[in-house]
Amino acid sequence: MSYITLFLLWLTLVHSTFSSLAPTDLAALESIRDSLTEMPGSAFFSTWDFTIPDPCSSFSGLTCSSLGRVTALSLGPNLSGSLSPSISTLTHLTQLILYPGSVTGPLPLRFDSLPLLRVISLTRNRLTGPIPISVSSLSNLHTLDLSYNQLSGTLPPFLTTLPRLKVLVLASNHFSNKLSPVSSPLFHLDLKMNQISGKLPPAFPITLRYLSLSGNSMQGTINALKPLTELTYIDLSMNLFTGSIPTSLFSPTVSTMFLQRNNFTSIANSTATSLPQGSIVDLSHNSISGDLPTVLAGAEALFLNNNRLTGDIPEEYIKSLVNGTTKTLFLQHNYFTRFPWNSGLQLPDSASLCLSYNCIETDPVVGLSTCPIEVAPLLSRPASQCSRFYNHSSTG
Repeated sequence: MSYITLFLLWLTLVHSTFSSLAPTDLAALESIRDSLTEMPGSAFFSTWDFTIPDPCSSFSGLTCSSLGRVTALSLGPNLSGSLSPSISTLTHLTQLILYPGSVTGPLPLRFDSLPLLRVISLTRNRLTGPIPISVSSLSNLHTLDLSYNQLSGTLPPFLTTLPRLKVLVLASNHFSNKLSPVSSPLFHLDLKMNQISGKLPPAFPITLRYLSLSGNSMQGTINALKPLTELTYIDLSMNLFTGSIPTSLFSPTVSTMFLQRNNFTSIANSTATSLPQGSIVDLSHNSISGDLPTVLAGAEALFLNNNRLTGDIPEEYIKSLVNGTTKTLFLQHNYFTRFPWNSGLQLPDSASLCLSYNCIETDPVVGLSTCPIEVAPLLSRPASQCSRFYNHSSTG
């Protein structure tokens, strides 16, 4: 074999070694590297040396297939700059992750060229603009997390119709308009701290386990949640919801329920079973009136303060306090008239009970009430307030 032939074979071998990554993917990575900057203390790109033979085995945050195509790209944390449009040429990409940093600018526009994408997670940066319509083509998408950015525009209706989407997290952005009907098989939906208005859609997937719509401007009833037997976490706090709270929500599966700071007026009658051990229920700062139902007894932490509840506090709540099941019971700023405490009972040291500013005689609760420091020290409502409230209720 001649010297020239050997030399040509050597060149071929060297070229194939340096070409372990597809040229289009290598060019995309170079563009991505050029569009991003390490923030002080970050050394993420220290391994991104484009002169080395095999980026797939040495670049941080890079996973490749046996064909030399990029299948997963994780960038950061602590990067600034912008996301290069060249990301859209990584056509075998299944995961795109950007860790917290200060990356600005819009999302890549051409998601339609990434049909294999299953995970998009670009959280806690400063990304702006709308979600591109090309995301609607991602039929394999499982997780979309764009939370804690500065994205804006109308909440795209196609997001809740993607056929394989299980996790949708858009919390803490500037999305507006209403929530469209949900047909995606979601089990996690988090849209808190946006500017979403209007009513709940008429139905949610029965697969839903986690729902957070806190800190928006949504209104109307929450009856659409009645069929959701898989829910474990509900946060609808700080909205404008009204009407009755369905007691189907107080089920053995729901361990966390935040409905505070709305305009709910009642809790529906129920024969529901007890809440799960360790559950947290916050219904404070609403307009809930009437007698306190027993369905909530057994919550580890129960906040019913700042409502319009009346009558006797059921003995089930006292039993739950005494046996240590309930550790926090806040009932202040209501119109309760009786706390049936037996002088032979003892409140555990771990229990926090607040009965301030009700219509209860002071003697039974002296020494029991351990209210948070921000609660006014007044133990009972003025008798004139209680009288006016009950007289109005009886004639209303």
